[in-house]
Amino acid sequence: MAGDDQEMVPVENRYPSAPRLKQHCALFAVWNIPNAAELSYLGLYSLQHRGQESAGMVSWDGKRQNLFRGMGLVADVFDNEALRKLPGDITIGHTRYSTTGSTHISNAQPLMVNFRGGQIAISHNGNLVNSTRVRERLEEKGSIFQSSMDTEVIVHLIASSRKKETVDAIIEALQEVKGAFSLLILVNGDLFLARDPYGFRPLSIGRLGNGYIAASETCAFDIVGASYERDVKPGEIVQFTREGLRSYEPFAPVPHRMCVFEYVYFARPDSIVFGQSAGEARRAFGRQLAREHPAEADCVISVPDSSNFTALGFSEESGLPLEIGLIRNHYIGRTFIRPTQEVRDLGVKIKYNPVRKILEGRRIVVVDDSIIRGTTSRVLVRIIRQAGAKEVHLRIGSPPFRSPCYYGIDTPSYEELIASRNTVEEIADYLGIDSIGYLSLQGMLESAPLPKQSFCHACFSGEYPVEVEQTDKFIHERKHVLTP
Repeated sequence: MAGDDQEMVPVENRYPSAPRLKQHCALFAVWNIPNAAELSYLGLYSLQHRGQESAGMVSWDGKRQNLFRGMGLVADVFDNEALRKLPGDITIGHTRYSTTGSTHISNAQPLMVNFRGGQIAISHNGNLVNSTRVRERLEEKGSIFQSSMDTEVIVHLIASSRKKETVDAIIEALQEVKGAFSLLILVNGDLFLARDPYGFRPLSIGRLGNGYIAASETCAFDIVGASYERDVKPGEIVQFTREGLRSYEPFAPVPHRMCVFEYVYFARPDSIVFGQSAGEARRAFGRQLAREHPAEADCVISVPDSSNFTALGFSEESGLPLEIGLIRNHYIGRTFIRPTQEVRDLGVKIKYNPVRKILEGRRIVVVDDSIIRGTTSRVLVRIIRQAGAKEVHLRIGSPPFRSPCYYGIDTPSYEELIASRNTVEEIADYLGIDSIGYLSLQGMLESAPLPKQSFCHACFSGEYPVEVEQTDKFIHERKHVLTP
């Protein structure tokens, strides 16, 4: 590896609370804009919700690529001294939560290597489902890997290509991998964006003056003053040149399968994702949820912040007033995606505090976006009851989460997913609630802002659009799924 690696205290040691879901990653790039690293810092900061394990950046100063990365949050990794080490008008950046590879600085991104043709740096959001086999084949040919990330196989494939043009080497490499990838690739100062043919993960292009911005979500454009231009299309590779953009579509067309969970939870509600408003999608889910599972209650509350828009939609459709019944402590981050389960009750109590005056003596509808293991929800229900709620009715703005995701989210195994091994009635008993209602799969897809056939919903349905490697872990997990 080349560049600066900053070792910091791993986040799991600083935030020992219960995870609900491991997030995936965020991408941010700047092209042809002075002080690109400072803009990238702001962009990555606004995308912090997509990954809190590590952060990094590579810049091009006109002669060489410069790397700086570290463990922890964006604000922990970068300071003025670090940004001074990243001169130039081109950058790619990344925030990470591990989907493959352990929690270690060697697995932080961007990943950068020197090869016979110069330097390659890459940032990846997604997960490759055939990386083990590709890696084994490369190792047999003499490749030496420096990390346990699936992303590194793409670097080796590009570096070993005999193609003369960089874009042709990238095309050749990406035609050998399967699964989900949204990529930023910097090769000797040439910037490329790429998205897999299914379009699992988002990647957008914005304009700022005479330059361009690329980001996983458009909320990152807002903070730097860029205007949204368009999405990178599924199966498209975009090359940035001094004359503008050059587009390639080298892959055979396949049905689009964009991650519906971006709308349920991952994306910030102020972002445009897959060309549509994430907040309005959640609001529509809430309205449909109220139609499917009404409740006799006095008010509706959200589990802040991810279900705020879903609760608003539920309130609008049901006619029940929307109240603020839980206050979130914003200074500890998203506790449910921390990579440890220790001190579960304490972690939830630190994050949420009940508003007793709102809850006491009332029948409460609690709207949340999803239930993964159920541990966080169980503690929340206990907190609400201890605050004096007369009844607690839980409404979930997505279907039961029954299957792991293999396309870029490090979800728990089947054995850990509460809905894969329990009926809805058993879940209600475990959580200690008066009633529970999940949004139906059909209701979610019909309420979503894109045609329902456009989405991947494997986490809810178990229908995987791309075959996953039949590893021992995968086979073991499949044996434990509960038939819906």
